[in-house]
Amino acid sequence: MEGAQSTADVSVERTLALIKPDAIDNADEIEEIILRSGFTILQKRKVVLSPELCSDIYAAHYGKMFFPSLTAFMSSGPIMAMVIVRHQAVAYWRDLIGPANSVNAKETHPGSLRALYGTDELRNAVHGSETTSAAEREIRLIFPDGAVCPIPTAQDAITYLSKFVNPTLLSGLTELCKQKPADPITWLADWLIANNPNKPNIHEDLIKEP
Repeated sequence: MEGAQSTADVSVERTLALIKPDAIDNADEIEEIILRSGFTILQKRKVVLSPELCSDIYAAHYGKMFFPSLTAFMSSGPIMAMVIVRHQAVAYWRDLIGPANSVNAKETHPGSLRALYGTDELRNAVHGSETTSAAEREIRLIFPDGAVCPIPTAQDAITYLSKFVNPTLLSGLTELCKQKPADPITWLADWLIANNPNKPNIHEDLIKEP
């Protein structure tokens, strides 16, 4: 029971992932690593950021010596922006990208993205939000038209399945046992399509040619 409770409590979060101008040619490889690491890519866009938008994204570093160089570099060419999700996305993404300085990353985290694709502290291939609140703020800046809604928890999925999926599936399996068809998988698939309670109700007389 303890294990079942911990599974139900697992939730996912989102974070912002940026492939910077110096690594844009390796975007496909980096995306493949992201997917293999258990993330799902919710949204993606290739864009050239304005210096003003870069300043907003990196507002926490305003006033530091490297801030002008950082904003100039980030607006110097196209970047790939992605909203990625998984359990503890912020922490896992920060771990995957490695230390900010790519030179150090090559020594201490040789398998990290910054070690593999970065050059130095400025040209370090990728960006990751530092906290969940920073991630939500940065996502809104780059995806202003995208809905930023809470990600459903595992318990939400269990509740949905129990309420909307299991009753229909149980009816289909019961009928399957009664019919005993030669090809049970195909029969069940056809039955579920025919008895889907959420299928659209299309009136044929409304789509006939005049």
